[in-house]
Amino acid sequence: MDYSQLSDPNAEYTMRDLSSETMGISNPRGGARDVEITDVQTTMVNGNYPWILVRVYTDAGVVGTGEAYWGGGDTAIVERMKPFVVGENPLDIDRLYEHLVQKMSGEGSISGKTVSAISGIEIALHDVAGKLLDVPAYQLVGGKYRDEVRIYCDLHTENEADPQACADEGERVVEELGYDAIKFDLDVPSGHEKDRANRHLRNPEIDHKVEIVEAVTERVGDRADVAFDCHWSFTAGSAKRLADAVEEYDVWWLEDPIPPENHEVQAEVTKSTTTPIAVGENVYRKFGQRTLLEPQAVDIVAPDLPRVGGMRETRKVADLADMYYIPVAMHNVSSPIGTMASAHVAAAIPNSLAVEYHSYELGWWEDLVEEDGLIEDGRMEIPEEPGLGLTLDLDAVEEHMVDGETLFDEA
Repeated sequence: MDYSQLSDPNAEYTMRDLSSETMGISNPRGGARDVEITDVQTTMVNGNYPWILVRVYTDAGVVGTGEAYWGGGDTAIVERMKPFVVGENPLDIDRLYEHLVQKMSGEGSISGKTVSAISGIEIALHDVAGKLLDVPAYQLVGGKYRDEVRIYCDLHTENEADPQACADEGERVVEELGYDAIKFDLDVPSGHEKDRANRHLRNPEIDHKVEIVEAVTERVGDRADVAFDCHWSFTAGSAKRLADAVEEYDVWWLEDPIPPENHEVQAEVTKSTTTPIAVGENVYRKFGQRTLLEPQAVDIVAPDLPRVGGMRETRKVADLADMYYIPVAMHNVSSPIGTMASAHVAAAIPNSLAVEYHSYELGWWEDLVEEDGLIEDGRMEIPEEPGLGLTLDLDAVEEHMVDGETLFDEA
């Protein structure tokens, strides 16, 4: 077999081809369910990250909006996948997701940018399907456990290495903005580093990180839960020493203390401490998350929905986590589109802790959609409107587009 043809849209045969034509599926279903995808378009918005928005168009005039994980490359991959979904029924979300995974298998659909691009289409399909069936997206992933989802706010200061500056900002956001869940970076320079490339933490470096944890948690007290992100920065031994050093403080979780590839080592780190450990944003699909969850290598799993595979894949990860009584705290650095998609899934799973919000310093984040008040007092209310319940403001998208990008067609 010529493996170069496995993801060729013009090839006569592909491995496990799940297109409706190959599967013998007849599209006509009656009423609003008799619909086909006519186009897929993308554009990139210059937010605090370069957000990749994805739209799926149908012959019923219904358009769905999704979001892929930020950064370059996804737009080209989405364009590459367009022939695999045009002509398909957008209501077959699971089949189309697997169809794209199989068609793109030769181009790395087990991880990375390919999965992110598929996620963007998958989220848009939920928006389309909800609009066609006149139900909110959470209904498509199982119904809801809660009307609103807790949001945790990722905080920053001009001097992130200053414990008191962190404490000041934590207190301000809790008091003035109403959040009762916040997160700070802990992989900040301490001034004591000798060689950051080897990932080893010297005792003065650990002492500095403990000072940040102590300052923030004691200032905030029981008014908010406080997590700390390490961004995969330390050796296993250093991570264990750091986790041990902060055990006496009220740490909600310590996030990504070691590099993300070796889950066996991650399990050792997690089981060495009573400090809760959260991992998962850099792990792809349910298969990657399985090797974290089955050995209970995490206390909290943190998938990123526009990166891990989309809404239904995140639901599957949450179900697997629930088998081991592990809660879900979704990593999220998205625009309102990806954030709301995460919130819909968080509403539909029993083991949701919170969804991250990373744009509190960006004054126009909410302007990308026509709806107002998306986050109030640290909570995101789940819309009852069909689909994601958001209306993209194309004028705002055009105003903030990355140079060289093209605006979506009108619905």
